[in-house]
Amino acid sequence: MPSKQSSSSLTPDVLKWTPDRKTLDFKTTDDLEPHNEIIGQKRGVEAFRFGMGMIKKGYNMFVTGQPGFGRLSSVRKLLSGLADKDETPCDICYVNNFKQPEAPVMLRFPSGDGSRFKKGVQDFLDAVKREAPQLFESEEYIARKNQIAEAHEKKVMTFYKAIEDQVKDTGLVVVRMQMGPVQRPDVVPLVDGEPKRMIEIEEMVENGRFPREEFERLRDKRMELKEEIDQIVQELKVLQKEVDQKHEEVDRLMFTALAEEYMKPLREQFKDDKIQAFLDSVLDNMADDLDSIKALGAAPKQGPIPGMMLGGPPPEVVFQPYQVNLLVDNADLEGPPVIVESYPTYRNLFGSIERVQDRSGGWHTDYTKIKAGSFVKANGGYLVINLMDAIFEPGVWQTLKRSLKTEKIEIETFDPYYFISATGLKPEPIDMEVKVVVLGSPYLYTMLRRFDEDVPKIFKVRVDYEATMDRNDDTIMQVARFIRSQTEKNDLMPFDKGGVAAIVEEAVRWAGRQEKISTAFPHLGDLLSESNFFADRNTAKAVGEEHVKEAVEARIYRSNQVEERIQEMIDRGSLFVDTDGEVVGQVNGLAVYSMGDYMFGKPSRITAVTSLGKEGIINIEREADMSGPTHNKGILILSGYLRSRFAQDKPMSLAASIAFEQSYGGIDGDSASSTELYALLSSLSGKPLRQYVAVTGSVNQYGEVQPIGGVNQKIEGFYLCCKHAGLTGKQGVMIPHANVKDLMLRDEVIEAVEKGDFHVWAVKTIDEGIEILTGVKGGVRKKDGTYPANTINALVDAKLKSLADQLASFGKDNDEKDGGKSGPRKKKSSKK
Repeated sequence: MPSKQSSSSLTPDVLKWTPDRKTLDFKTTDDLEPHNEIIGQKRGVEAFRFGMGMIKKGYNMFVTGQPGFGRLSSVRKLLSGLADKDETPCDICYVNNFKQPEAPVMLRFPSGDGSRFKKGVQDFLDAVKREAPQLFESEEYIARKNQIAEAHEKKVMTFYKAIEDQVKDTGLVVVRMQMGPVQRPDVVPLVDGEPKRMIEIEEMVENGRFPREEFERLRDKRMELKEEIDQIVQELKVLQKEVDQKHEEVDRLMFTALAEEYMKPLREQFKDDKIQAFLDSVLDNMADDLDSIKALGAAPKQGPIPGMMLGGPPPEVVFQPYQVNLLVDNADLEGPPVIVESYPTYRNLFGSIERVQDRSGGWHTDYTKIKAGSFVKANGGYLVINLMDAIFEPGVWQTLKRSLKTEKIEIETFDPYYFISATGLKPEPIDMEVKVVVLGSPYLYTMLRRFDEDVPKIFKVRVDYEATMDRNDDTIMQVARFIRSQTEKNDLMPFDKGGVAAIVEEAVRWAGRQEKISTAFPHLGDLLSESNFFADRNTAKAVGEEHVKEAVEARIYRSNQVEERIQEMIDRGSLFVDTDGEVVGQVNGLAVYSMGDYMFGKPSRITAVTSLGKEGIINIEREADMSGPTHNKGILILSGYLRSRFAQDKPMSLAASIAFEQSYGGIDGDSASSTELYALLSSLSGKPLRQYVAVTGSVNQYGEVQPIGGVNQKIEGFYLCCKHAGLTGKQGVMIPHANVKDLMLRDEVIEAVEKGDFHVWAVKTIDEGIEILTGVKGGVRKKDGTYPANTINALVDAKLKSLADQLASFGKDNDEKDGGKSGPRKKKSSKK
């Protein structure tokens, strides 16, 4: 077995970083001040502050980083802390456009004035509803109306008197015929003191009851007067029209005087020209529709059906066109709005124009149905959305880009599943001054920057959040103060020194590097709550190291069912993994399994078989379409390594196959490339590999062992296999030397190393690794190109030379045999 004292064998003190308890100058976290600032995101905070300070077009912010690292909470904190409290954006209202109802008018007000204007308009409408009916029943109004009516009646009587003078003593008489709502004069015969129609007299003539000569005289006289009567009728119509206009003028003047009196407070308070124009249009429209207002005070009448009463339209219908639609009300704000839209559908972001169904089943809408979304409500402030959620919503991404480019928004209804639209409204566009903050992954940011030409124009500030921060005394104390703030916020027990140290250790393990600490503070907050649970269950007064470890173990146990099932298969022999003995061309590689919330490592048997041939190295996984591109690259690097070491003075005459045994799923990554190379060298040299040493690490063409990921999980996975099989004191894992600073092993593994039951070796080159695996030196090439005798490289070089000689000899023998048989035939053929 490899010597425990070999230079590559790691001592327990480097297998894990542990904070010095002496640097933690407190007894429990209650002795510390809470830390409420953002930790470990200096780059992101500075970028965000820059984006908030830039008021130019397009300087919206794209926050990148992985979920679970507190992007949203830190954005909220930055916005609440940096927003300018002196500037509150204006209120926005939509009002009716009486000339073009399909194009509602937008009005802007200083913050708080929008609600005051809406209330003022409502007070005005209430006053009109209350006072107008009384106005049209007042003595002054009735007197004016009577005066006009009396003057009109005198003129009418004058006309009638002129006609009566003409028909006097002619046997005819003037009567008033009711023609609908209008009376018109007519001349009819007077028989026996009663007016008779001409058709009645004609019947009497036919019956001999009236002289025909008299009838003809009356008829001729009536025809003479007909033209004069028609002329008088036309003059009466003109007179009636003038009277109606005078009535309307009286109604209009008296109502306008009343309305102006109640509108005076609005005019004095809101002097903007656009608002004054709207108020003028309200009065004009009311004056044009006085019949509806006058009907408010009319008593209901009996309808055609018994019990049915008919009256004027209800007040809410009469005054609906004059209502104010307060779209955005910032009266309660102090400073710019900060809106986080967690459900960014088109309707929630950009608003809509609602439709309502009337009694007849038809759909209609108006300006009061215009509703604002978060984008409009955030005008003058900040809008925060998760970009992945927004992109999947129909129409959202395109509308967001268009609005940010044009700095305008036109509210409309987006309903891709409603093929017959009943909107018909085109509200006045709203000028936008909003900073949009989107949260997304680095991959999404890169893809959009590459394939969407608008993204660089509208998201000019990238706020990149880091997954780790440097580990030093200051950051450790910041984490301790963060724990203090969480205990206060979530009503947790205080953490003692040991508990804080255990939390920091776990954060360093999550970071994957001893010199870094993870910035996944939301996950760290979950671990604090879980540790508090176990401390409370044990009736402790403070959360200690043992409670944190118990919480970590419980978290692992909740998620490691698959790991246990795989280990059971190894223990019962269903999966072939040797933890003792030596075998040629066979080695234990290490793979990491990711279950989403949990990662673990397990060994996998890798074998290599070599023979005479020209095929080179055959990747069985690739041939079976089970190998990913990175794994394929690793196999090709092995060929480069063999050529650089052993094919400088001879051709490479080799056929070798490499396989992950009992692998039934896809394989990717190059972390097993050094492992595969060890198996290949063993097969060529004939030297067996120690099965109690598992290997991980990638390799380059010059034989340097390169770092890999998941080193802690891989070591712990093989340790568990050896523990179940029985620790012999020889077992261990060989890792790249560059991964030593990534080690944060569990205490159980470190204790086994301290006892000498388990080992961890770190190597820089393949030559170092092959010596640990075989006990035979790798061998350094001499100046003449050869390797020292009995070294691995010398044995491999000799084997490859032997294969090349055999292949050359085999080819020569075949050529001679082929030449002996074909010679006479060629000669005979030439004679022909």
